[in-house]
Amino acid sequence: MSLFAFLGRSMALMATVSFMAMHASASAAETKTEVYATRGDRELTITLHYPQDWSADDAHPSIIFFFGGGWNAGSTEQFVTQADYLASRGMVAARADYRVKSRDGVTPDECVRDARSAVRWMKKNASRLGIDPEKLVASGGSAGGHLAACMMIDSSVEATDDDLSISTTPAAMILFNPVLTFEPPPLKERLGDRQDLADKISPIAFLDKNTPPSLILFGSDDRLLALAKPYWEQAEQLGVRADRFIADGKGHGFFNRSPWQERTLIAADAFLVSLGLLEGQATLEAPDDKPAPARRRARNN
Repeated sequence: MSLFAFLGRSMALMATVSFMAMHASASAAETKTEVYATRGDRELTITLHYPQDWSADDAHPSIIFFFGGGWNAGSTEQFVTQADYLASRGMVAARADYRVKSRDGVTPDECVRDARSAVRWMKKNASRLGIDPEKLVASGGSAGGHLAACMMIDSSVEATDDDLSISTTPAAMILFNPVLTFEPPPLKERLGDRQDLADKISPIAFLDKNTPPSLILFGSDDRLLALAKPYWEQAEQLGVRADRFIADGKGHGFFNRSPWQERTLIAADAFLVSLGLLEGQATLEAPDDKPAPARRRARNN
């Protein structure tokens, strides 16, 4: 099986496993779902998880999650646990829907357009959502990690009704086994007759000294890991913070299952604390005594 056929199949399985795992426990945070954009007759929704002390008069940090599924499938249910936890830590956490090929007949560039609209919607509505638009973190898994990483691009593929004066650049990125380039031919082919757009949705092509700090998490046995290594190399050369979390012996989507779900959340928590977006210590523990792997930071920070 080719690398990118593997991506599609494994992401579909990941979404299914994630859905089952997430619903093993009840949702903790108060949530509200709103429509952030309309494409034809399709309403795109975003579900917001609010901290207990939330007030519209506050300026909480926030995070937006994009589900995985190979740009073909997936569900916003994937990141329920992560959103609940970070809401408990004081963030407004959002899970954004976006169009995918199996349901909407779109190519990955349209997925990116939707994600950029979702981030702009959050920033535009920051005052009533009780968030600081300068403290918004982008996150997602695999294809969703790709969408989150595309938020660092100043000018990419854009929806015609977006307010382009609102930047999509996040304060930071937490990327679970993301695709960071669209240049390999099997990925370009997913764009159909618009393969010229590949460079516009390849985050690594826009990496520069102003790129937001990131935490990038992979299993060591994930075949997509090879596509991330050039990103880390360039980040190190530029002095850009790009922390690594490598789960030894684990494959794609490892973060959806215990104990790695907890371990990756603890790492994400520590990363956010280091940036001043959270305070104090993580309030959860991994379910066994084995230590989580150390995060490695680019040496030039």
